[in-house]
Amino acid sequence: MPDLSSLQVVGTKAAEESRLESRKPSRKPIDWTNLGLGAALQLFEVTTLGQPFEVIKTHLAANRNDTLLEAVRKLYARGGLAAFWTGLVPWAWIEAATKGAVLLLTQTETTFYAQHVMGLSPGWSAAVGGMAGGVCQAYTTMGFCTFMKTVEVTRSRSGPGKDMSTWQVAFDILKRDGIAGMYRGVNAVALRQLTNWGSRFGLSRATEWIFRRNDPERALTTSERLASSVIGGALACWNQPIEVIRVEMQSAMKREDWPQNRPVNMWSVARWIYQRNGIRGFYRGVTPRIGLSVYLTSVMVFGGDQLKERVAARREARRLQRESSASSSSAA
Repeated sequence: MPDLSSLQVVGTKAAEESRLESRKPSRKPIDWTNLGLGAALQLFEVTTLGQPFEVIKTHLAANRNDTLLEAVRKLYARGGLAAFWTGLVPWAWIEAATKGAVLLLTQTETTFYAQHVMGLSPGWSAAVGGMAGGVCQAYTTMGFCTFMKTVEVTRSRSGPGKDMSTWQVAFDILKRDGIAGMYRGVNAVALRQLTNWGSRFGLSRATEWIFRRNDPERALTTSERLASSVIGGALACWNQPIEVIRVEMQSAMKREDWPQNRPVNMWSVARWIYQRNGIRGFYRGVTPRIGLSVYLTSVMVFGGDQLKERVAARREARRLQRESSASSSSAA
């Protein structure tokens, strides 16, 4: 006859294991629709106001003695309104169609694990997710696209090569410098994206928490969500020095006073910018970048949340409809 005390111990252990198992977070299935949503949102953003902000910001970061008004005038003189969309086709479109998808997918998955496996708060989880998404963007899809957009904005439109198409410019760089040449400054891009999206998502979620105050379960209003995205986007521009260094590393402008035989890395470029322009040089282009960041964050964070909720609601509606149809058939 089995020992009752042994059976009780076995039963207790089984119950404890079952309880611990139930507390483990189930792996969130990858939602592949995030790829399509991210790409669509990013394409919309860059085709509307995103690229003009990007072009003005890049011009100011490369031409650090120009004012904002001078930058607008010079760009318009280069090609009218179309000049503000320089680099849109194909580089900005390629970048947008890929980096938006990478961002939303990586950010969503990383945020889940940071919160439910690592035990981080929602705000810190969002920040970690944004940092992971930003780094993945830089090394997978953004490297050569960001480089070519900067080349198109900063290259001379007079003299030799002025009539070269953007494809000819790209092939010339590939022939001269290889693949590495197309990814010049990619580490600066990665650092910028890491701090960009870590700040944008983290600060946006932190602002949402402030709006909720002592009621963490309260649903935010549309205006509160939008305000959170705007605040997060604007405050994320604290890393403008990284962006100026990145633009200088990828610029096609000829610098006659660049010291010969000096290695081109983030540190050497930062020292050179400081020697020529001082601290203020690191913040050239910050005004249009704030506009870009607010617009981009509003589209990707606020717009992304709205679209994901709509997709989830439609899925739930379809599931309920299928269940209703199945129960009606069985009843008949």
